[in-house]
Amino acid sequence: MIRRATGYFRAAFPKYDDLNESVQENVSAIRVVKAFVREDEEINKFKKASDAIYKIFCKAEGATVYQFPAMMLTIYSCILLISWVGAKLIVTNSLTTGELMSLLAYCMNILISLMILSMMFIMITMGSASVSRIYEVLTEESEIHNPENPIYEIKDGDIVFDHVNFQYSADADEPVLKDINLHIKSGETIGIIGSTGSAKTSLVNLISRLYDVTEGSVQVGGVDVRDYDCDSLRNAVSVVLQSNTLFSGTIYENLRWGNENATDEECRKACELACASEFIDKMPEGYNTHIEQGGANVSGGQKQRLCIARALLKNPKVLILDDSTSAVDTTTDAKIRKAFRELIPGTTKLIIAQRISSVMDADRIIVMEDGQINGFGTHDELVANNKIYREVYESQTSGGGDFDEAKGVDAGKEGR
Repeated sequence: MIRRATGYFRAAFPKYDDLNESVQENVSAIRVVKAFVREDEEINKFKKASDAIYKIFCKAEGATVYQFPAMMLTIYSCILLISWVGAKLIVTNSLTTGELMSLLAYCMNILISLMILSMMFIMITMGSASVSRIYEVLTEESEIHNPENPIYEIKDGDIVFDHVNFQYSADADEPVLKDINLHIKSGETIGIIGSTGSAKTSLVNLISRLYDVTEGSVQVGGVDVRDYDCDSLRNAVSVVLQSNTLFSGTIYENLRWGNENATDEECRKACELACASEFIDKMPEGYNTHIEQGGANVSGGQKQRLCIARALLKNPKVLILDDSTSAVDTTTDAKIRKAFRELIPGTTKLIIAQRISSVMDADRIIVMEDGQINGFGTHDELVANNKIYREVYESQTSGGGDFDEAKGVDAGKEGR
């Protein structure tokens, strides 16, 4: 029974994953579900997931349902057998009535304990299936490890890509990044543009060692990133993503994720740099305003500016903005870039964007295409010499359009 039940219980827990996934998606994306009138379809999806769990547990219970009747049959069979044998022994004066009652009492104690033990086996069977899944999580090891003698000090924001090839899995058909060679000087502002799927984000993820290169090396401050202590490297490299996350708490508490020891004055200065003070000062409670879960009570642009301020509080050697001003108007975007240029000149700034206006005043601009560098130079140089950049520039300055429209990229194409 236990062997059969164990198989069913182990099969049930992945079904729980499907159910939890359905619930999590619908709760987090409730507005999308309502906007597309998908309530009925999502309810049916939930019912299918819960029905799958119901059926697998019915099979598990079916495998163990005979355990209790079998134990009761054993108990009463033993009692009848002892009573029958004991009665014969009493008749022949080989056993007294008191001894028979003692024998029955001891037998009942033993059999009831065995019955409880059998019930525990069912719980142990369920528990073992749960423990095996917990063990999978606890024993999961990251592919990124600290070296034996890590370097903790990052000298500056100088970045070098030396013949870098990168792919996410060993069995991938072709690398995501192909023979990347770059030298970015400390303090430079570098723009990065490219169509969807051109590996812009993959390129910058290698700097903070979220992934390791497949071939070649990435150096920060003149040292291979694989020789640094991971925490020290990531503290020196601030990343602001397009889809930003804020946590429940005050604005001060959210900002101090960047530096838990930051003073109120330092928090205000970072917000001024990110142009976040403009809307914070208008709030009734200012920097003590409570942010709801996920930043539900601030707009997308306000959320991005708060996340930029949070990243600046780390005093990074390298600041990466991964399309993190996409929800900000062009005027505010220009103010943020101007503040970066004037107030943190020693920080290397990498700005991924789709708008030419966000990168055209950068020191140099990288044009990515199919995992390779198609062009690298100043705005004027690329307009004169790079066909892709010139097409995007002309399309956006002569009546709108984004990078993908200019290149005719399939809207369904996926990329990192």
